Amino acid sequence: GDLRSVLITSVLNLERLEVDLFRCAGRHHWVPATQRLFGGQIVGQALVAAARAVSRDEQVHSLHCYFVRTGDPKVPVLYEVERTRTGKSFSVRSVKAIQHGKPIFICQASFQLSQESPVQHQFTMPAVPPPEELLTQEELIQKFLQNPNLAERYRKHLTKIQAEDVPIDIKPVNPPDIFSSEPQEPKQLFWVRARGYIGETDMKVHCCVAAYISDYAFLGTALLPHRQYRIKFMVSLDHSMWFHAPFRADHWMLYECESPWAGGCRGLVQGRLWRRDGVLAVTCAQEGVIRVEQTPNQSKL
Repeated sequence: GDLRSVLITSVLNLERLEVDLFRCAGRHHWVPATQRLFGGQIVGQALVAAARAVSRDEQVHSLHCYFVRTGDPKVPVLYEVERTRTGKSFSVRSVKAIQHGKPIFICQASFQLSQESPVQHQFTMPAVPPPEELLTQEELIQKFLQNPNLAERYRKHLTKIQAEDVPIDIKPVNPPDIFSSEPQEPKQLFWVRARGYIGETDMKVHCCVAAYISDYAFLGTALLPHRQYRIKFMVSLDHSMWFHAPFRADHWMLYECESPWAGGCRGLVQGRLWRRDGVLAVTCAQEGVIRVEQTPNQSKL
């Protein structure tokens, strides 16, 4: 319908305090169970701040970020932009996110004026069922909750997830069995889109929304081969994105995630966001801290 996405009206809505100083004007819409600020929200808001410091004709082509301190969901975030370079074709903006007088996040975003080139290629999009044939995350949870033999602790956990107001529509292609501790290949596929309507607008807006979406369930890909362990601590260290082609963040896109490596209490994940017509729109990469209890869990069955 025509209900505006809360990602536009609230979550990614920044108040300008000075020429290159911004504050998140909306509430922290969704806070994970860890009670830390959601990393995708900080990335998306930082990109909004950077985009406000370039011309309308320049479009973001990449960003590289580091999470340096835990975000506090109880206070606003300030975003300080530095106009590092403005060139003829490319411009770089540096953004520092600040809480309690200290940086919690640093980011550099690069923007480009449109240029044509005959040098073009891309990978091929995976063959998967269309989103219309799949259940949403909420519908999958509802199916689990209808099982009369479901253990009470799992029922409470699923009910808590169901109550979360995540502003993203998600349809997993091959949803993992949440009650199994069997190792799985470190790959995930799911259809994603912003909940609500965004419409035709400056492409930078859709890129900011994609930045928010890209961090959701991303690092968890690295845990799929290690489901026998209980997670003690998991947090993003850095996040990078490359924007290749125009897209609508409020239209279904396939998020292809894989983890080529984990070790040293860290995990690496890579992702590709595909448009429905097979065009590669965005590439993502992230490394995060993953600490688990050394003794494997007993089977949950």
